[in-house]
Amino acid sequence: MRDVVPEIVTIRGDLELLTRTAHLLSSVREEFVCAARDLDTWSRPGARQAMAARAAHTQQAHQAHQAQQAHQAQQVRKLLSPAALADEYSRAHLRELVDRGALVRIASAALPHETIVIDRRLAILAGLNGPGGREYTLTTAPNLVGGVYALFDAAWDAATDLKAFLRGEQPQLDTASRTVLRALGSGATDEKAARELGMSLRTYRRRVAELLTTLDAGSRFQAGIRAGELGLNG
Repeated sequence: MRDVVPEIVTIRGDLELLTRTAHLLSSVREEFVCAARDLDTWSRPGARQAMAARAAHTQQAHQAHQAQQAHQAQQVRKLLSPAALADEYSRAHLRELVDRGALVRIASAALPHETIVIDRRLAILAGLNGPGGREYTLTTAPNLVGGVYALFDAAWDAATDLKAFLRGEQPQLDTASRTVLRALGSGATDEKAARELGMSLRTYRRRVAELLTTLDAGSRFQAGIRAGELGLNG
């Protein structure tokens, strides 16, 4: 793949990212690796729709690439935070990718950075959200791409295969449980948290007890640590 971007360029917003990279994602020759906190990082539905309206043929190429990944077991690796397994839809999607040949591993905790590396020649780094959308850095600088790839490899080696991770009974938290977890993390008293969540004090404390059981934690403090390890705080 020849260099198609300057050595380092910064863009803002999901639409611009897809516009600038869809043709690259559809032309992977050797290897595609991806590290992300969840399944939405690199595929915002709204941005996809907007891009389709502006450039339908580019969108089709991107979608075709997504389908091709399943047939490139030696070329596609996806490393995800445990938060990517928070619902059954996400789990089913990842199982399908594995069944089609992709390699998927789950990190032991939330990933501090998110990236895509294509053919070890182009790296895309996801930054923070801002008023103008999320910022992304694209680079073809060999030293930078090599460094990003090496960090990905190290994280990959320390991660757990998806199926093995799921056999370890990764806990699932529904929306109400996550709300209670955030309330615990805020340090609010039970009375205040229950009032803010619109629950009776008795119901709130029951949900806290259920949460401790789900997370296999002996105390609220341990629950916070366990949730952090599993990337369930968000």
